[in-house]
Amino acid sequence: MTQTKDTSWQVYTDSTLRDIQSILEQQNISLDTHQPHVLGERFLMQAVTTTSGRKVILLGIETTTGKKVVIKATNDPAGKAELKQEQHCRQLLHSLPFAYNRFHSPAEILFLEKNNYLISVQEFITQTSSFIQRPLADQFAFALQALKDQELARATTAKHIASIAQTFGNRSSIEYLRLFAGFVDVLQNKKVGAKTLAAVKEAQVRLTQQAQRIEQYCGFLTHTDFVPHNFRIKDQTLYLLDFSSLKFGNKHESWARFLNFMTLYNRELETLLITYVEKNRSSEERESLQLMRLFRLGEIITYYTSLLEKSTDALHELNTLRVQLWTDVLTAELTNTRVSTNVIETYRTQRDALRSPEEKTRQIGLH
Repeated sequence: MTQTKDTSWQVYTDSTLRDIQSILEQQNISLDTHQPHVLGERFLMQAVTTTSGRKVILLGIETTTGKKVVIKATNDPAGKAELKQEQHCRQLLHSLPFAYNRFHSPAEILFLEKNNYLISVQEFITQTSSFIQRPLADQFAFALQALKDQELARATTAKHIASIAQTFGNRSSIEYLRLFAGFVDVLQNKKVGAKTLAAVKEAQVRLTQQAQRIEQYCGFLTHTDFVPHNFRIKDQTLYLLDFSSLKFGNKHESWARFLNFMTLYNRELETLLITYVEKNRSSEERESLQLMRLFRLGEIITYYTSLLEKSTDALHELNTLRVQLWTDVLTAELTNTRVSTNVIETYRTQRDALRSPEEKTRQIGLH
């Protein structure tokens, strides 16, 4: 049997849907009957290095206009903090004089706190196809432009840093090394396999030895979860959906997150972006990107290792495979090579066999 969600998550989503329905109706918003974003493995998702609380993400309709909307609702203190942080980040980013107004976000329709719930409602961005279904050339162009736009927002003066530090944070090489040391501690405490621990410790040595290179490219805006389900494209415009993951830090962190994602979903795009950096950027930038990939791989290995104790049956087996997969990817990246296509294809076949029907439903159109 595959564990699709824990009892507490089921209770939480059911009670949230029941409690907010009348609040939304008073605001001329109705909920869709089918809510795919509360299904499958959604209950396990918790960020490792950023603020993250319990919240539900729902779909609905603004009854006065017929517009589709996305609803985020929570009564969890950490969830409320995350939604407030996301709103503040979005507002501040659009006003920063050095961000050049390059970032687009869905229109905010409602931001309301009532009956101990904080509810955020935004316009649903309709797109003609998912990012992964677009032609490779389009994927490359949109991804590269979005990554370049983030690089253009750089805090270079004391005034800039003062304007962003409290809201976005400003990660230095010291912070990256501190976070990675935390990954190692978690993996050691959870007695992860010897191969995984050795690879992560080797990555830690590399990051420590090249801390100066990490620092060289800090001070830039970066999106710690820059992947297709956190943006949508409409009328040739890319809209960011998750502003709570925007941080100032090493500019290649968002590149690394995106490349790690494409290791699974589009190897050609992964290769194109790496080749672009190798041909059009300095060798120092290529080194920085490599270091950030090691950092993010250590993070994702820690993430799935932490989920093992929260999952059972087929889902536990799947998370074990995920730890093994990302260990293989990290081992390859330590020698600046890519994991073989055969490893990826074998994993994807096993993953699809182990995923629950609910998780398969949740994944439809997600990327």
